[in-house]
Amino acid sequence: MQTQLWQPLQGHDQGSVLCRLCAHGCRLKKGAKGLCGVRANINGELVSVVRDVVTAVNLDPVEKKPLYHFLPGSRTFSVGSVGCNFSCKFCQNSDIAHIPANGVVPGRRTTPEDLILLAQENRARSMAFTYNEPTVFFELVYETASLAVARGMRSLLVTNGYMSTDCLTVLSRSVQAANVDLKAFSDSFYRQYCGARLQPVLDNLKTIRAMGWWLEVTTLVIPGVNDSPGELKAAASFIRQELGADTPWHISAFHGAHLMADHPSTPLAKLEEAWAIGRDEGLHFVYIGNAQSALGGNTFCPQCGNLVIERRGYNIRSLMQADAPGACPSCHAALTGVWI
Repeated sequence: MQTQLWQPLQGHDQGSVLCRLCAHGCRLKKGAKGLCGVRANINGELVSVVRDVVTAVNLDPVEKKPLYHFLPGSRTFSVGSVGCNFSCKFCQNSDIAHIPANGVVPGRRTTPEDLILLAQENRARSMAFTYNEPTVFFELVYETASLAVARGMRSLLVTNGYMSTDCLTVLSRSVQAANVDLKAFSDSFYRQYCGARLQPVLDNLKTIRAMGWWLEVTTLVIPGVNDSPGELKAAASFIRQELGADTPWHISAFHGAHLMADHPSTPLAKLEEAWAIGRDEGLHFVYIGNAQSALGGNTFCPQCGNLVIERRGYNIRSLMQADAPGACPSCHAALTGVWI
């Protein structure tokens, strides 16, 4: 099915196309597929094999995305498709991130209307495009999120942050929040472990902040790979300086997966060290995920230090007053986030 964000090439490249969906900018000859595996040049036109394909739909706590300052305690209707523009060696959803070797696309066909109706039937307050990289099923994301806006529902992305500026511009009015993976603060890591580059992710984080989406950042801490104190400090410093001290940073535990199935899991002590680094760098909200920690689940007021939201797993207890959402119940300072 035809796609958006591409252009035909001329001259010596006659018949080839340029995909403008993500930072890879794939130039595809006839019959070739992009690095995502789901967009292909068919007779001089760029088509998507997943334009209307989903592999998973679920009703999730929004905290699972993870988003801690976006409609906390609510449910989000999660939608995933197939494909990814990264090739992460530690991919936790490798079964849907890549098209099988036999070329058969898994999943079932759907429409934006069907997805919205399911979300409404399940009383979800938002749509989440997640599980695999939402950039690569852009058309379904855009059409569904646009319809969600018309129905009074918000949309969010769980993304690697490698989309093009054109992609962000088109989505700017349809999406309201994102959790972006900052997989490391090293270009060599991105090249070696993800088949990508760091700078486009940093640029897009700043663009998303400027667009006004609610933004949270997640870093999967892999022992001996991206967990040096210097690298974690550099990531925290970037978040504070470029995105703001109120931007939540989720420090997530690694557990063996895909080509790194035998790699050791992240020790709790390393996660708590990263948490402390984030706080020392001036971040107000640092959270620990994929592990039980007394430090990293709760939200405290940056002004007075009192507890505002208590979390146990995906269950939350908010101390905010119903008539003052987003305000500290102790000192009444406003906390950044989307609360209603």
